[in-house]
Amino acid sequence: MCVCISTRNNDVVILAYFQPTRCVRSVHRQQKMILHDRILPYLDRANLLHVARLNDYWFKLDEPMISAFVERWRPETHTFHMPFGECTVTLQDVAYQFGLPIDGHAVSGCLSDFEQLMEGGKPAWVWFGELFGELPPEDCIDDFTVSFSWFQNKFRVLPAHASEETVQIYARGYIMMLLSTALFTDKSGARVHLRWLPYVADLDGLGKYSWASATLSWLYRCLCRVANRNVKNLTGPLSLLQSWIFWRFPAFRPRGFDAILWPLAARYMILMYNHCHAHVCIIFYKLTYGCFVTVQVGSVSSFVG
Repeated sequence: MCVCISTRNNDVVILAYFQPTRCVRSVHRQQKMILHDRILPYLDRANLLHVARLNDYWFKLDEPMISAFVERWRPETHTFHMPFGECTVTLQDVAYQFGLPIDGHAVSGCLSDFEQLMEGGKPAWVWFGELFGELPPEDCIDDFTVSFSWFQNKFRVLPAHASEETVQIYARGYIMMLLSTALFTDKSGARVHLRWLPYVADLDGLGKYSWASATLSWLYRCLCRVANRNVKNLTGPLSLLQSWIFWRFPAFRPRGFDAILWPLAARYMILMYNHCHAHVCIIFYKLTYGCFVTVQVGSVSSFVG
């Protein structure tokens, strides 16, 4: 099989007889929750306001480009192995791209038997009812998760004259959805886990956590999973990964997006892609970064070794 690819410089690259290339599919979802003015102070105190504003825009992943980078990921070092050396997403990148805090308490917990983390050993669903005023119907519950649709229908529109207690309930619902869709997406793609209850129970204490380190750890974990060639779907903070690639690798950066905004990911959130020939695009990306040298990368702070 022979493919002709035209580059930005109008040079034609002819690639002959290449093997089929894997295209990783993404699992991500926008929360579709209205960012009400009255919950903004709670998001600001939680240091999640920048991410919340980013989540107001639809994000489309460039799957062929991500697939080409996934092939360079090495789980044993948590780095991308490039022709010019090793590089990776760092805590500084997370802070610059998403505006998340680096300093603070660790975000910890477990997916099973996590009721022991609850206040006074209180059952999870009892605590959920106290924090949100009611329990979801049984058809919206699966083990320790609640469907996105219940949160969206219940907390999408804040009543005009809501009390402060009601505003806090809506803020908890928004934050639960934000954490599940923007930062810690899993392959279910449509459910919110109750593991976030201990955090949203104390809205004033949310800002004490290092959300940047937790987000970076989750990204590493998701990349390590998809490094297995039998895994086809990639989840996690994918907007962070793509924005990092655009920032650190200017050759991949879309035209017209050179303005500096804060956080850096803000300028890439409305991009749309149409990759009808995904495998050809992967080959193009491989050829592009295969010719890179170190000086073409945006900053050395993302590089190790």
